[in-house]
Amino acid sequence: MEDELGLPRGAFTKLDDEDDEVFYEPPRLVCHIDEGAIAALTGFYRDVLPRGGILLDLMSSWVSHLPPEIEYAVVIGHGMNTAELAANPRLSRWFVQNLNRETSLPLGDASLDAAMICVSIQYLQRPLAVLREIARALRPGAPLVVSFSNRCFWTKAVAIWRALDDEGHAHLVERYLRGAGFARIETHRLAEWVEDLSDPMFAVVGRAPAA
Repeated sequence: MEDELGLPRGAFTKLDDEDDEVFYEPPRLVCHIDEGAIAALTGFYRDVLPRGGILLDLMSSWVSHLPPEIEYAVVIGHGMNTAELAANPRLSRWFVQNLNRETSLPLGDASLDAAMICVSIQYLQRPLAVLREIARALRPGAPLVVSFSNRCFWTKAVAIWRALDDEGHAHLVERYLRGAGFARIETHRLAEWVEDLSDPMFAVVGRAPAA
């Protein structure tokens, strides 16, 4: 994986190598970004995600940050904690799966109109395999929105993420998406960082390749 992406050896190691199931067992019904970052991401989703579409909310929790006034045909959730997913009112259905152990997604080819990964890309140890699965499940040209801030569970973030700043994170996600075959990749700064006052927010969007 490191060689394929041109990254240093050990790029996907974690400080806490205990099974992810143990770490994510207790529900965390908290917001992982502040109100400004949430509002900025919701506004971005409003513009980018197709109304009435079938969405995949990968690595989700008890909140999806989707615009409350917009209806989507189906929102499929994925995460690591049953209680968090069950508490998410926007999910039509959901499944629990450790993507660092099993990267195959239980979704049909070209079955999704859009997908999102919110403040979680930093935990993937096999990002290309997961992103290629998302590309397989997306319809040609459909967007994947990968959003992130400067917050994370430090001991569960991979080494390459811990070594980079915000700009480096954006370049890394762009590299992931290119390596997985996504096209028309764009990075958007959604919210500025103000020390002790507000979180930054970025979104990198890639489009699923043509069939």
